[in-house]
Amino acid sequence: MAVFIIADNQELTAFALESLLRRDEHNVVLRATNKAELLHRLMEYERSVVLLDYTLFDFPDEDSLLITGERFTMTSWILISEELTEKFLNKVLYSSHAFSVVFKDLPMKTVRDAIQYAAEGRRYVCQRATEMILTQQQESERPAVLTQTEIEIVKLIAQGKTTKDIAAERFLSVHTVNTHRKNIFRKLGVNTAHEAVKYAFRAGWVDPSEFYI
Repeated sequence: MAVFIIADNQELTAFALESLLRRDEHNVVLRATNKAELLHRLMEYERSVVLLDYTLFDFPDEDSLLITGERFTMTSWILISEELTEKFLNKVLYSSHAFSVVFKDLPMKTVRDAIQYAAEGRRYVCQRATEMILTQQQESERPAVLTQTEIEIVKLIAQGKTTKDIAAERFLSVHTVNTHRKNIFRKLGVNTAHEAVKYAFRAGWVDPSEFYI
């Protein structure tokens, strides 16, 4: 019997993964919709495989994810997302061998292989993730350069404002703000708003004394 925990808040993906896993009637398939629920599942079934979309879940940064991985040492993780940054992959994969990586747009066989590897306690890193890590290693470190508009949006994110709030305040469409957010994340090499704000604090774009996060 293998226990799988689906931690993906994209309903269609979660349904597809559950359908795939239930093809083996011996599998136990559970879902977790947030970090607290995931931790509860892991305390009950530590020897399990977690299929996690990090970008849609409530882990604030990669350190929080790695700490959870260190806490549950018998758990295998498959990070399955549409997109992850080179910086994130480099840190997570070099910090722990418990994490496998696949992307949602890869062939079904690749996902099946990753599941099989993880169930056997082995790590699976898809070719694209491997190439991204190699590219990151080859490129020299250089500071990110944001436009003034992007810096202002980071400041608003630090104030806890939503995409709709920012769009209304700056007289922009939600689509435009989302595009700015994607560009900011790409330039900073981060995956979440929390990570972007932390970067902005370190870079001096945002005064920490002005905000409470």
